Amino acid sequence: QVQLVESGGGLVQPGGSLRLSCASSGNIFSINHMGWYRQAPGKERELVARITRGGSTNYVDSVKGRFTISRDNAKNTVYLQMNSLKPEDTAVYYCNAERFSGIIEWGRGTQVTVSS
Repeated sequence: QVQLVESGGGLVQPGGSLRLSCASSGNIFSINHMGWYRQAPGKERELVARITRGGSTNYVDSVKGRFTISRDNAKNTVYLQMNSLKPEDTAVYYCNAERFSGIIEWGRGTQVTVSS
């Protein structure tokens, strides 16, 4: 009942910036926390950033100071602003939503490629 659609991925030069968006639809009132995960080839999916319903955030150490997660509850959208991008940031980025019930929803992902 919750659908997540990511957008904003693409090819960017090292040091560049990119902003990802995740639009949610359906039973959006059931959404509690949201986050961004990423998965690089040959690696496990990892949490990049997380934001609570109230706006508290946390980040994986490797992106602290470079990435910023935010959400616009009125627009049912969560964002990931990525600055100072590095080649190691290359991955498929997935939007994630946790319902109050604990059920997890995932988007299909958007590719971010940082050239080396």
